[in-house]
Amino acid sequence: MPYLFKLIWRAWPAQIWLANYNRKSFNADLLAGLVVTMMLIPQGLAYAMLAGLPPVTGLYASIMPLIAYALFGSSRTLAVGPVAIISLLSANAVAIAHEKTNIDVMSLSMTLAMLSGLLMLIMGILKLGFIANLLSRPVSIGFITGASIIIALGQLKHIFGININGHNLPQLSQSIIVNISNLDNITSLIGLATVSFLFWSRHYLKNLMRAFCSINLAYAISKMAPILAACVATFVVSYWQLNTAGVKVIGEIAIGLPRLQWPNLAPDVALALLPAAIIISLIGYVESISVAQTLANKRRQQINPNHELLGLGAANAAASISGGFAVTGGLSRSIVNFDAGAVTPIAGIVSALGIALASLFLTPLFALLPKAVLGATIFVAVLSLMDFHEFRFTWRYSKQDFMAMLITLSSVLFVGVEAGVIAGVMASVALLLWRTSRPHTAIVGPIPGTEHFRNVERHAVEQCDQLVTLRIDESLFFGNIRFLENQINQILVAKKGHLQHLILMASGINHIDSTAVEKLLDFNQQLKDRGITLHMSEVKGPVLDRLEKTHFTSQLTGHVFLSQYQAWQTLAVNENQATVQTKSSI
Repeated sequence: MPYLFKLIWRAWPAQIWLANYNRKSFNADLLAGLVVTMMLIPQGLAYAMLAGLPPVTGLYASIMPLIAYALFGSSRTLAVGPVAIISLLSANAVAIAHEKTNIDVMSLSMTLAMLSGLLMLIMGILKLGFIANLLSRPVSIGFITGASIIIALGQLKHIFGININGHNLPQLSQSIIVNISNLDNITSLIGLATVSFLFWSRHYLKNLMRAFCSINLAYAISKMAPILAACVATFVVSYWQLNTAGVKVIGEIAIGLPRLQWPNLAPDVALALLPAAIIISLIGYVESISVAQTLANKRRQQINPNHELLGLGAANAAASISGGFAVTGGLSRSIVNFDAGAVTPIAGIVSALGIALASLFLTPLFALLPKAVLGATIFVAVLSLMDFHEFRFTWRYSKQDFMAMLITLSSVLFVGVEAGVIAGVMASVALLLWRTSRPHTAIVGPIPGTEHFRNVERHAVEQCDQLVTLRIDESLFFGNIRFLENQINQILVAKKGHLQHLILMASGINHIDSTAVEKLLDFNQQLKDRGITLHMSEVKGPVLDRLEKTHFTSQLTGHVFLSQYQAWQTLAVNENQATVQTKSSI
């Protein structure tokens, strides 16, 4: 039993920072936790509204999930809670499931959070942290940009006080055009004023506060702009009783902590929500791990992808049983947590306790908070997620990556966010298959006076008419071996019967599957029938070990050379088969 306890302790991420925890660390975590608490209150209320749920559920989703992640996550500064993208995904999935099952949206949201949490826990136990690679960066940027546009347009109904419906760009645009003439003047004034103030605070408040405090504290204070806007707007509505003049407010919010309950996991409900749970798990994990890794790199700390899955899975399960909805690591609040000086996940626990106290004593103060302020908070937050510089960079660097980005963006905008995720994954996989099915190859020769071999089309190198070295820069498998066959046939045609030796330079080959091995043996025989000897050079040890198991090397008509220079010395120089020529660089 003591040995088992030691194993569990060593595997527990928290033991790394608990071992050296002290009063100084606690003071730093306490300050950061209080700062994030102030930020989480308006964000939680706003994102619950985005998820189609009562605002108080945003507070519930910011209590137990933070504690659960602190216990099982590996990041020391990641701040977990409701975020815009996940809230939108949850709202769409729950709306569809509600139409099918007629179960209330609160129960469905809790079930969706539990399913997402269980999926992440299973992936963490099976060490599937690499699954984040299914979404390439171009696809992630395309999805986030498209979803941000959808979210921003959807918040116009709160900012202007109009009725807007739709799940994609055409539906939302049509709804805005039809209803924009019915906007409420007072609501619009509050909404636009809040948007202007939040944009101003993002760009100028930090510089203004730097005259009075440190850079990190000034940055943290600038992030408190939403709570200041909420306080001012609530006072204005209360003083002039604008809630009786058409301004929509949150209304009465239940006082107290969330009641623990188990979600509805009936088979029909779980099946209806499972596809959305998979998408939320994937998107939530990718978003969270990218933020966690970025912050960890700044302090030279390490992130364990599998522990991140366990931490996020525990957080979502905790959100489910405490009346919340799906959560993940948030970019803005994590940066605030980091800049405010958080040292360990204790800062998250402090934030959770702060939100709990707010749920017990402060919820009556939110009753007259205008929905326009929450809509403006979401509007400004999601616009900051859009980075059109990435589109320009990707277009210049890779047209294929740009197409994957464009496919994802278009699918999100014109079909829906779920379709965008699916299209993005399919585009990433298709792009990977296309690239690996067309392995880069180059005919190489030695640079005179050196042992370095370079592409004959790029450098001045020595060449031999009777010998060709083909460098292969990709692993060989059933999907690209025919492409290699076409490359070799083109070489044979170009040499017009003068070729005596063909060397496959395998320095870029990390794996050869059974189909490729069989095809290489076919090449070997075909070349032998033409009087051409096939050789290989610079074969990596693990690849050579597998080849020797099939007796490939014994059937090879030529040799396996340790280095390409050795092959060149043996076949082109020592045997003096032809005059060595030099080709001018292009």
